[in-house]
Amino acid sequence: MTLLKTSPEPQKSGLLLIDKPADFSSHDIIAISRRILKTKKIGHSGTLDPMATGLLILLVGREATRRQDAFLKLSKTYSARLKLGTETDTWDAYGTPVRQTMVPPLTLQAVQTAAQTFSGTIRQPIPFFSAKRIGGKHMYDLARQGAEIERKYNEVTVHWKELALRAPDEIDFTVHCSCGTYVRSLGYLLAEKLGCAGHLTALRRLEIGPFNVQNAFDGNLLKNCPAETLYARVEDISL
Repeated sequence: MTLLKTSPEPQKSGLLLIDKPADFSSHDIIAISRRILKTKKIGHSGTLDPMATGLLILLVGREATRRQDAFLKLSKTYSARLKLGTETDTWDAYGTPVRQTMVPPLTLQAVQTAAQTFSGTIRQPIPFFSAKRIGGKHMYDLARQGAEIERKYNEVTVHWKELALRAPDEIDFTVHCSCGTYVRSLGYLLAEKLGCAGHLTALRRLEIGPFNVQNAFDGNLLKNCPAETLYARVEDISL
């Protein structure tokens, strides 16, 4: 078996914008990119859940990765779909249902009023199935082991840009938020405020700071992408 030779430094340093498909973890995308570009020196500007799609910024090379903290702190814009009536343990469609409720009759005005409760600087609950560490362990590992976990919170800033009552039990929304925001938490909070359970069935990251998913490389094409094609998409750092 021939081992893949990797270089500590890639041929080109900069930013690689990827439109991550569903059912891939962010680390899957990073691993594939490292293999194609034959380098280990690739970081990221914030991961996405496997269910989520959209903008993932890879930091290629030493010059880019040394500025990871600055990219991690950038604000983000997401679109999402919230299904009312069922709560899952992960607060998204990949989880196991844990609670079901009736969905009250809703109007768009009622949804907008409820959302404004969580506008500006808010204290959000962190999902138990998240990458946040407790005592050196990821919360999702502890949750899968059935461990007792104390609910953790963090402070974030949220601005609701669009809200639509797509069906009597479905809400589409777009939010612009600070780093550290869990959109799954916003869905959970909104459902609770409306008097029912809920979970996200779709999540897409549209923007990270000044970077837009419209300019990203289609992650579905990544596996079979030649190195020269991928290198051509590596942009100079403009932040």
